[in-house]
Amino acid sequence: MSHPQIIQGGMGAGVSAWQLARAVSQTGQLGVVSGTALAAILVRRLQTGDPDGQMRHALEKFPVPGVAPKVLADYFIPGGKPANAPFKLSPLPGLQPSPDFVALTVAANFVEVFLAKEGHDGLVGINFLEKIQFPTLPSIFGAMLAGVDYVLMGAGIPRAVPGVLDRLARGETVELKIDIEGGLPGEEFHATFDPAAFCGGRAPLLKRPDFLG
Repeated sequence: MSHPQIIQGGMGAGVSAWQLARAVSQTGQLGVVSGTALAAILVRRLQTGDPDGQMRHALEKFPVPGVAPKVLADYFIPGGKPANAPFKLSPLPGLQPSPDFVALTVAANFVEVFLAKEGHDGLVGINFLEKIQFPTLPSIFGAMLAGVDYVLMGAGIPRAVPGVLDRLARGETVELKIDIEGGLPGEEFHATFDPAAFCGGRAPLLKRPDFLG
């Protein structure tokens, strides 16, 4: 298999957004969206009114029933919030995240990749930071639901991620060791994600993206 000669950087939170990745992908190279803080970015886009309608358009395509309507009910403000009103915050990540955090994270990663891939046949990747570990598993699953072609990861040594991609593609539960400062000697912490439970009983078989680490 041949790979693109140019890989666009997946930079920062909201810097390498879907518009840039789509433009690069349409030239025949690898467009990459940043996977950093996509849940927080999605809720802010919705609370500013989603002026071009793209967030709502992508959420309409989200394949797991019930998730998108709840995200919209929780965060979308028609016309946008008043300029002096604070943003409603997204749920915080954690070792045992809330169902709302998991659903929002899966949906946000789906939205970004879906929009980057829509309307062309080019390749799209998503870039994560290994050191930001709590959202990793639901983030990867959301990107895979949208058909992401490559998963890229830096800021650490992501040894476990290729196996995670294999298992998510087969619809299996995945686990990721979490680095916790202050743990006791020999103590280990793991995050888990069950795609079948998230999807209401049966997980879809998904394309396994290539991995660049």
